[in-house]
Amino acid sequence: MAPSKNRHGLNSARLKHLKSVVEGDIRRGRYHGAVILIARHGAVGMYEAIGFIEPTKKPPIKKNSVFSLFSTTKALTNVLVFRAIERGEFAFTTPVCDVIPEFSGGQREQINFFHLITHSSGLPSVFTPRDGMYIDRLDEIIAAICENVYPVAAPGELINYSPLASHALMGEAVRRSDPKKRSYRQLVEDEILKPLKMKDTSIGVRKDLKPRKIVPIFMEPFPVLHPGHSNLGPNGAFEEEHSEMPWVGAVSTVADMFRFAEMLRRGGELDGDRILSPAILDLATRNWTGDKPNELYKKLVEPRGWGVFPAYQGIGFQVRGDEMIHTMFGTLSSPRTFGNYGAGSSLFWVDPVLQMTFVFLSAGVMNGVDNIERFQRLSDIAVSAAT
Repeated sequence: MAPSKNRHGLNSARLKHLKSVVEGDIRRGRYHGAVILIARHGAVGMYEAIGFIEPTKKPPIKKNSVFSLFSTTKALTNVLVFRAIERGEFAFTTPVCDVIPEFSGGQREQINFFHLITHSSGLPSVFTPRDGMYIDRLDEIIAAICENVYPVAAPGELINYSPLASHALMGEAVRRSDPKKRSYRQLVEDEILKPLKMKDTSIGVRKDLKPRKIVPIFMEPFPVLHPGHSNLGPNGAFEEEHSEMPWVGAVSTVADMFRFAEMLRRGGELDGDRILSPAILDLATRNWTGDKPNELYKKLVEPRGWGVFPAYQGIGFQVRGDEMIHTMFGTLSSPRTFGNYGAGSSLFWVDPVLQMTFVFLSAGVMNGVDNIERFQRLSDIAVSAAT
């Protein structure tokens, strides 16, 4: 009997195979569990909770489990930046020091918001602006960046992924330029979460979400710690209720992140609420960094012998690009496929040609290179289901 094709334009046998591959990964201990949602043209073809929250194989993961988004948080900050630009509060070409005057001196005065959002500022790839500091308060982070973080290259010269500094500065910039003088957290709530009805998403771990929140467990030792003011452990910043970390500080569910990704797929609108213009999304989802490699990831993948390949950095988003390279978006997706990811665990992407949306949040934080291979394999299986 031929494999059945459901009404979503996704092959049901291929989706079942994808589920079995994830189950196999979990049995082999590669990660503990995951929630995955795949759709085409807005119609959901797969929505599954697979595996467990912890390595003890209990409790089971649930569809409404709440995850730390890690760097997928940057997608929310990017949207705030886009909205500020569309309202004329600042421009991609505005020097950052025009909005944050204390971020000045030397080459820093040449850095504009386009440099920050394309990881081409020349700032170093730091996970903290000062060793040993708490990272959960935005005002303290900005003060430490302005005191300690200076360019190591001219703006535009290198593509060097910024784990912290760029999006901390952009989160502060949208706060300072907001006519209503709202906090970063309130801006995310008012400008993104409420209109998109992302009721299970917050900046910091909102009190009502805490019972469903999965505390991240790193599968291998992580090279840096993430302490918060409440001293909740070496990575306690991810459990703080009142944290404001525009680079890593959001928590969410797969269902909510699907609504966010669908807004992007639909050109900036969902359920009648216009969040962004199609014009800015068309601009943002192109490759803006040519053939330049990502300096941080070049070092990361060197031991695997993958060679040097383009960063394929859009404005805020990463894009699939044209070359046959290792990519979390899969080798079968179209070149304009775009999305964001977070440390060893979270990913969403949108393929505008297939009109396909993929969201995956997992428990058990993998190392960076294994995670790229994991998501490439799963994304290719997902794209193969499109009919």
